[in-house]
Amino acid sequence: MKPILLLLVFQAVLLSSHAQDLKKIQQDFNTQLETTSYGRDSSKGKYYPVRGFKMYCEIYGEGQPLLIIHGNGGSINNFMYQIPYFAKKYKVIIADSRAQGRSADPGDSLSYEMMADDYAALLDALKIDSANVIGWSDGGINGLLLAIRHPKKVKNLAVTGANLTPDTSAVNQDVIDLIMPSYTALKNKTSKTAEEKAGWKLLRLLTVEPHIPLSDLHIIKCPALVIGGDHDILKPAHTLLIFQNIPRAYLWILPNSGHSTPIVYKDQFNKTVDDFFSTPYRKIEKEQRFF
Repeated sequence: MKPILLLLVFQAVLLSSHAQDLKKIQQDFNTQLETTSYGRDSSKGKYYPVRGFKMYCEIYGEGQPLLIIHGNGGSINNFMYQIPYFAKKYKVIIADSRAQGRSADPGDSLSYEMMADDYAALLDALKIDSANVIGWSDGGINGLLLAIRHPKKVKNLAVTGANLTPDTSAVNQDVIDLIMPSYTALKNKTSKTAEEKAGWKLLRLLTVEPHIPLSDLHIIKCPALVIGGDHDILKPAHTLLIFQNIPRAYLWILPNSGHSTPIVYKDQFNKTVDDFFSTPYRKIEKEQRFF
């Protein structure tokens, strides 16, 4: 067999193997979502009165505080691969965001700014001055806004799959095309059930927000690790833009990766983020760029 043909066959086998691995990873994750105690552990969970609603929060481990923030429509259990890893050396604080999971909120309004302020208030309720923060997707947006609006609350910030705008400057067109029919249908429905109203708040948030000016990123003074997949729902150029506008930031783009970096690459994600939290930020310039 000619070398180039052999190489093509080898690449095809690798791609097929990775596709099968991804299917199994997804199946395993979905199965474990049904059985995990995270998000429903009464021995670790408690409701905290925060800014007009009761915010459900679970706490694991001891050590430096680590706040973990889930994405749109998610819950505590989305981080079942991170909680046991980080709880070995950190005090892991993880909550259901406003209007999601067990943190019910019947109000009509919902914004990323509201949720960022909720998390600041939660830390106050826990008497925690500052914490390391991990945010995924909408949780990444909340993490950015927490560092912008409450800079003293964030010691180090790791965000994956975050965006500053909801349009095609940030989000891939095919993803918008998937979401818009559901958004339009609910928008045009004059009478909504309670479940549809709750879903509408989250879908609207996903579709028309956020709107974070680049200049606001300059306010972030803590070290930041900006993460994304090279085939994320967000454009790599947008993730790069976030990195370029945070004064003390590192960039990590995972190859062959979509949006679910904490799941698909859980071991690599956990170790890299832990190393980031554990190592002082290094400013790399001049001759240091060569090594």
